Amino acid sequence: MEHVPPPAEELARLDRELAELDARRAQLLTRRAWLLAALRPPAPTAAPGWNPSGWGAPAAGRPGAPAQPWGHVPPKQPSAPRSAQNVLLTLGGLLLTVAAIAFTLVSWGSMGIGGRSAVLAAVTVGALAAPVVLLRRGLTATAEALAALALVLTLLDAYAVHAVAAPDTDGLGFTAVAAAVLAALWTAYGLALGKLHLPLPAAVVLAQWPLLFGAWAAGAPALVVGWALLATAVLDGAIALWGKGTGARVTACLGGSVMAFSALMVGLALSVTASGPLGALAPGVLLLTAAAAALAGAWRAPRGFARAGGAVAGLAVVAAVGGVPAAAVPEGWRVLAYLLVGLAPAAVVRARLPRNAAIGVLVASAAVVAGALVGALPGLAAVLLGPVTLLSDVWSGSPEGFRSAVGSTLPWSELAATPVVLALVAGLLGAAYRWWPSLARIAAPLIAREEPGSGTGPAGAPGTGTPEAGGAAAPGVSGAPWYAGGAPAARRRPSGAALRGAAGAGAAVLGWGALLLSGAVLDVPYAVAVAGETLLVAGLLALAVGGAGSSRNGSAAVPVTALVVALAAAVSTGLLSLASEGASYAVFGALTALFAGAAVRAGAGVPRAVFAVAATVGGTVLSGFAGRSLGLAPHEAAPLVLLVPALTVLFGARLRRNPVALPVELTGALGALVAVALAVPDAPFLALVLALCGVLAAGAAVRPERRPVAGYLAAALFVLATWVRLAASEVSFPEAYTLPVTVPALVVGFLRRRKDPEASSWTAYGPGLAATLLPSLAVAWTDPDWQRPLLLGVAALVITLLGARYRLQALLLLGGAVLALDGLHELAPYVVQVAGALPRWLPPALAGLLLLVVGATYEQRLRDARRLKDALGRMR
Repeated sequence: MEHVPPPAEELARLDRELAELDARRAQLLTRRAWLLAALRPPAPTAAPGWNPSGWGAPAAGRPGAPAQPWGHVPPKQPSAPRSAQNVLLTLGGLLLTVAAIAFTLVSWGSMGIGGRSAVLAAVTVGALAAPVVLLRRGLTATAEALAALALVLTLLDAYAVHAVAAPDTDGLGFTAVAAAVLAALWTAYGLALGKLHLPLPAAVVLAQWPLLFGAWAAGAPALVVGWALLATAVLDGAIALWGKGTGARVTACLGGSVMAFSALMVGLALSVTASGPLGALAPGVLLLTAAAAALAGAWRAPRGFARAGGAVAGLAVVAAVGGVPAAAVPEGWRVLAYLLVGLAPAAVVRARLPRNAAIGVLVASAAVVAGALVGALPGLAAVLLGPVTLLSDVWSGSPEGFRSAVGSTLPWSELAATPVVLALVAGLLGAAYRWWPSLARIAAPLIAREEPGSGTGPAGAPGTGTPEAGGAAAPGVSGAPWYAGGAPAARRRPSGAALRGAAGAGAAVLGWGALLLSGAVLDVPYAVAVAGETLLVAGLLALAVGGAGSSRNGSAAVPVTALVVALAAAVSTGLLSLASEGASYAVFGALTALFAGAAVRAGAGVPRAVFAVAATVGGTVLSGFAGRSLGLAPHEAAPLVLLVPALTVLFGARLRRNPVALPVELTGALGALVAVALAVPDAPFLALVLALCGVLAAGAAVRPERRPVAGYLAAALFVLATWVRLAASEVSFPEAYTLPVTVPALVVGFLRRRKDPEASSWTAYGPGLAATLLPSLAVAWTDPDWQRPLLLGVAALVITLLGARYRLQALLLLGGAVLALDGLHELAPYVVQVAGALPRWLPPALAGLLLLVVGATYEQRLRDARRLKDALGRMR
């Protein structure tokens, strides 16, 4: 017979065999890894730093790497000899430079004219000749150090020549000549010794000053100085495009940027301050020349520089051409002249310019438009925010005009062109929104255009249309524009529908702003201004409602923007109407009706809820106006304000689960809070308002979906109203009024629990207990006798014990909280006495000790807190 071992013995045998198999498998895997590493070609340097204690598998993700031991430590690398050599050469060149400067400035006077010339000539010639010999022997770093020394010596030579040979020469003129000579010398020197990196950038730096210093030395006017700066910038641009060496080209690019910016600032300042159109012509020629130079450079520059050059060219053209008519019109209308000229560069979409340069010109045009719009912000802010000052003097009387109602001190005469600017840009954006497909077809050649050389230039080279060079070609589709889809660039750019929606939204906002500012600029009568702004709100609401459900344009930007602007305009119009009682009723009545009508006409969704909420707010404001018109005090008008919350409760019962019901009811609840705030100064009215709010909450609790929140809220409001009424009547024994309510409430709760054991103790017993315990606790804290705190503490203790015995959460928490607060009230005087008798260092020490104990047992405290939370959660 076959022997079958017991299960425990068989399990132990299986575990031993499995362990042996695992150990053998690990040995085989280790050997396999070593063999794979041995079959691969060895690394060039494998000996230093290797730990022969064990071999591991090749690193993951490196299929061709040899195995490395697990304890491998890379050897320390010695300091790079080139780095040490550069440090030594830099220090040596610096010391020699300091010595040469000290010799020239300090020891110069102790030598004769011959000695001076001989020493400087010999040292300079030696410093210039030494790099030639050093380069032949391959000592490039040493040659660079001596070339830097030679540069300093040539500067000192120029200083010495001026101090000895031409002391009476004008400093600026001599500096200009010396800079030109030295620039030519170092250019020839750098071209002759092509391996040196310093001479050519130094020559570029020296070339920045001859024309500028020459113009200053000659006492030339500012226009000539601008031409000198522009000529220098053109020279720098030529060096940046065709110069030899990266250092020289980078230096020329930086210098050219500074000089071009300075030339443009000079031309712009002269154009802006010109006394007439003829005076603006000469600066305009300078700016146009700068624009031509920038555009010529952008034609051959890489993408980023090409776009920057196009932007500079466009701005310079606007400043040059716009400055002529701007000098002939009043100051307030100059922005319109520049805006009209700034719109002209948009025609480059059809011009045969390189794509990146054309984009830069378009950016310049957009910048001009944006600048003109920024100039309108102060006027718009004044019109929108100015009526806020009327809040401090409501219904003080109708002002004479719009400006006096706004209360702003802006120079409105200088803002005369602002409405025209806004209307012009709004019209252009509206036309773009209306005829967007035609505009897209016009701009398609610019978007899909490849710059010159795209057919022969290498990938990513400047002027190509490849993605690397910033072109518009999509992967796999030569010359496909970004809006064709499928390319990564298309996912980084907004879609055509989004751009069209942005244009439409911008047209709506700017058109509203133009009409709004027109009233302030013209200073229309107050009634006309109020009526006009109300009509603007109506128009915006019509636009928001008409486009809310339309998706044919692929974008909801227009209706959403119209909705937001309509809300802002409604707030501004409402504030503006506060100057007159009749205007206030008319405006808020009209706004309430408009928003209510928009809520009815709008489709389901967020816009409809927003319209309904705005109508509710308008109705609440009207109810407040009614109280003021009746001559009621704020607390007396509080019940009137509750009319709108009552209507929202009825409205919610009518709509039930409609998405609009909840926002409207919440808005009505905020109106009820306003009524409570108005009634706070008078306790009897506050009790009345709280009771009315409780009635409204109880009415809302009739609906099952509102019952979980509204039911508790109604009970709390009724209890709070009772307490306030008792406090207002100066009742010293509130138990006489609360116990007759508490006992029946507890009986009803007990019967509810018998019928439904799963009912919450907060629903059954919470309101009844709170009706007595909390008012008694409030009175006990101000009662100097001991009987009330004692009886309250005994009652709270009994309630707490009953809650613990029958596992009722409401009894346990309410009784425990009241008992703790009552005990704190009784112990507070003794705690204060003890605290005063203790040393001052003892409380911080005890606090620190407590923190240490809590920190040391933190995990245990967390577990205790979780157990307590679970225990309370299991209670009913």
